[in-house]
Amino acid sequence: MSSSTVITNIAALVTNDPSLGDHSPLGLVRDAAVAVEGDRIVWTGESSKAPATDNRVDAGGRAVLPGFVDSHSHLLFGGDRTEEFNARMSGRPYSAGGIRTTVAATRAASDAELEAGLVRYLAEALRQGTTTFETKSGYGLTTADESRALRVAARHTDEVTFLGAHIVAPELADDPAAYVGLVTGEMLDACAPHARWIDVFCEQGAFDGDQARAILTAGKAKGLHPRIHANQLSQGPGVRLAVELDAASADHCTHLTDADVDALANSRTVATLLPGAEFSTRAPWPDARRLLDAGATVALSTDCNPGSSFTSSVPFCIALAVRDMGMTPDEAVWSATAGGAAALRRDDVGRLTPGAYADLTLLDAPSHVHLAYRPGVPLVAGVWRRGVRVH
Repeated sequence: MSSSTVITNIAALVTNDPSLGDHSPLGLVRDAAVAVEGDRIVWTGESSKAPATDNRVDAGGRAVLPGFVDSHSHLLFGGDRTEEFNARMSGRPYSAGGIRTTVAATRAASDAELEAGLVRYLAEALRQGTTTFETKSGYGLTTADESRALRVAARHTDEVTFLGAHIVAPELADDPAAYVGLVTGEMLDACAPHARWIDVFCEQGAFDGDQARAILTAGKAKGLHPRIHANQLSQGPGVRLAVELDAASADHCTHLTDADVDALANSRTVATLLPGAEFSTRAPWPDARRLLDAGATVALSTDCNPGSSFTSSVPFCIALAVRDMGMTPDEAVWSATAGGAAALRRDDVGRLTPGAYADLTLLDAPSHVHLAYRPGVPLVAGVWRRGVRVH
């Protein structure tokens, strides 16, 4: 029989349930407690009303929030791109072409090397409070390399995304139609059993709207649900295609027209913002305020990848979003927890209410606001994943 635990003396508890506490979107409960049985939350409320349990943990007047849900990362790769980053910070602009460097290194890496890298970055993210993560293929661009990346990923997360359409494979650069045929045919057949999602980089220099539609539609026919890299480097068809196909998420959303914003606001497609990419490329920031004021659902994620956003730190992304993207601290925390869950079409993570997974992050601070207030400080003092303290 599973044991039960109550965490008491929580100064501020983020539940993401507006029926609780202060009735804000965060459902903030002061002087709170959380009861866990097995891998699930069984009770949330004021500390004085906490139920009797087998074990008791004193939070010491600290804040507790749901584990972060990082709904966009690229953790299966070989090598790194230190030299490219160094050059870019010395004045060379980023372009999608840099992905080819990682493709060569990934193809040369062994399965064991790919898995060791994945495990390392996941452990790094977990120490910083991330308890649910999505990750993508996209650096193999052959049937064998894409499918092996997904097999490795599936050993470590349920949220696996097939991104064979990251860029056109270098060997087919002169025949993009042939590559789209490969991605929607043999490669998809090999990859679909190991993935939940299908993604495409819809951008100048990658795939246009018609190619992206063909790829995502083929994936849907194989039971994979769409998400899309949209409107990162320029305005384009990506966001409206995402809404048309009921994609769970349109990711980046940096260059949006009013029609794009309206489409997102009137759909259940989440706008996933990835400020690490803008930070690392000195690109214009996405305008989160514009999306939120229009009524769109916004998620915040790291985009952890070796080229344009080599950070696994959701707290860092929260600080950037508050400082440079027009989000309040409350909005940024919601977007990094419940927003990420929405971008994965999940309701069992990203909130601390009965029935949800017991994924909790304990901060060495009295409030979640400190994530933005104290940028760069390692505030995560404890992490529980599925009811087990893992950090």
